Amino acid sequence: MGVESPSDETMLVTPEVVPFTNGLSPQSLLLLSLALVVGLLIVIAFSRRKSRSRGTALLLVGPSDAGKTAMLSTLAFTGTLPSHTSLQVNTSIMPLSPVGILAVIDIPGHPRIRDQFQEHLVNARAVAFVVDASTISRNGSAVAEHLHHVLHAITSLPPSHLAPALLILANKCDLMKTATSSGSPTEVAISRVRTILERELEKRREAQSSGMGVEGLGAEGERSDMGGLDCSSPGGVFKFADWEGGEVDFAGTWVNVGELTDDEKEGVATDGLASLLSWLRATFTMT
Repeated sequence: MGVESPSDETMLVTPEVVPFTNGLSPQSLLLLSLALVVGLLIVIAFSRRKSRSRGTALLLVGPSDAGKTAMLSTLAFTGTLPSHTSLQVNTSIMPLSPVGILAVIDIPGHPRIRDQFQEHLVNARAVAFVVDASTISRNGSAVAEHLHHVLHAITSLPPSHLAPALLILANKCDLMKTATSSGSPTEVAISRVRTILERELEKRREAQSSGMGVEGLGAEGERSDMGGLDCSSPGGVFKFADWEGGEVDFAGTWVNVGELTDDEKEGVATDGLASLLSWLRATFTMT
């Protein structure tokens, strides 16, 4: 019995594979490749941005006697009691509409323990550096030294962590002299704090650039390799507006120290701390 040869109908036909690039010109292929690469880069950049962490707390830092603890009690309890120099970290919560509840961490300004702020920096969405505007003319160098540590720490954060917003508060504006032709007491206080800190930080930058190091300015135990003062201004001169670590905001504040009546409590937080509260709302509602 013979074997029948397969007919045309039963023969298997191997389909022809047509490349998807068939009919595309070299120019079209190049454009397609570039589009795929750009798309891939966008996806990677978006993924990295989403993975970067952001803190959720407000960090109060600054020299001793600047008014940080009084500010904390006003924010948290709508009333300010007489306070003394803190030697331990104070943490509390405050209501902030429309954010909800905000954690506030007050770091003591004593030189031996002030660097504890670095332990909390990764949890901070905002850092408020509090300065006594009424005494900055006498202790500007020491205040700038403290601020230099903060700027260095912020610029040293890992790339995976978003840097916190930075606000410099010219506190105790109510102790300033009355308004002058230069502006209101608050405006004069902010201008004074900005000018003195820029001048003192520039001295520190120049000392580092010349090889003398910041220890040559009389600050004992300081690291000579501290950074954080890089600016995009001509010659690298330190100016807050040109600081490469991010935007630096300024505001003037004061608090009423002592027991408050119920009627006074209604307006105390929106009085001397109004500019701080406004900045916090803008910072913590920012996506």
